[in-house]
Amino acid sequence: MRYILRRLGFYLIAFWAAITLDFFLPRLLPGDPAATIVGSGGQLDPQQLQAVKEALGLSDQPLILQYFTFLTHAIRGDFGISYSNFPAPVFSVILTGLWWTLLLGGCSVIFSFLIGNLIGIFGSWRRGGAVDSFVPPLLVLVGAFPPFFLGLCALYLLGFQLRWFPTRHAYEDTLTPGFDLAFFGSVIQHMLLPSLVLVLAHLGGWALGMRNTMVGILAEDYITMAEAKGLTQNRIMYRYAARNAMLPSITAFGITLGFVLSGQLLIEQIFSYPGLGFLLISAVQKLDYPLMQGLFLMITLAVLVANFIVDIIYTRLDPRVRAG
Repeated sequence: MRYILRRLGFYLIAFWAAITLDFFLPRLLPGDPAATIVGSGGQLDPQQLQAVKEALGLSDQPLILQYFTFLTHAIRGDFGISYSNFPAPVFSVILTGLWWTLLLGGCSVIFSFLIGNLIGIFGSWRRGGAVDSFVPPLLVLVGAFPPFFLGLCALYLLGFQLRWFPTRHAYEDTLTPGFDLAFFGSVIQHMLLPSLVLVLAHLGGWALGMRNTMVGILAEDYITMAEAKGLTQNRIMYRYAARNAMLPSITAFGITLGFVLSGQLLIEQIFSYPGLGFLLISAVQKLDYPLMQGLFLMITLAVLVANFIVDIIYTRLDPRVRAG
């Protein structure tokens, strides 16, 4: 329990630091959001521009007072009104993209974790074989390219040239979202290509990490003892070796989630996928401070919560962590 409380304190401090950065960083951007929003409608005199600022909730208070006001509102989950989606609240705008991001990111992380670890297990069990010699190095080579580069290549080759996958959005524009097979089928079809890119971008790391950990564990005495007892190969591979080799992978899962989310932001923009990444880039372009702040904080909070859950799971799997 003491270990969990220490970790919780660490994540609370990290969350406060994230809130602080979340407030100051967008305000370092040049420009006036009110002037940007109304700029397409022509020039406004100072009185009209001030009226627009008041309607958008922009404040002329000193920055430190704005910070404390933002801090109290952020704790309550109130980020104000989205400038670019006026008068929609920021929270409701975030919810429109949150489910798409969770769907795309969740599927990508789970599939890359499972497939990568299985490749590592089989490769280490048959060291020097075809799987061990070619698959992990090839996946690591593919993963060395930035996700946005893989996304552009996949979009051009598999989307525009071969036309195997849809190239934009999360479902067909002609469909109305609802609980029917046509809509679900379209969602899955549109998710395949961006998911494939995200899986390929992180598959090599999981495979190589599991392979190297398994090689060390297979040399342990208890593995030799299990073989001497005549246990089946599958039982030794999964129950004895892979089970212990999974501990470092579980630790890395929470850390990798942050990298997956950061890579997913650009992937959503490339495929016009209506998730948080698509909303975030649009908010930056339109100087939508409240929406930027809400999105930054939502992404940071998701990564911190995921890492805290991983810490709790790890203490259950390896009691030595609690003792330390």
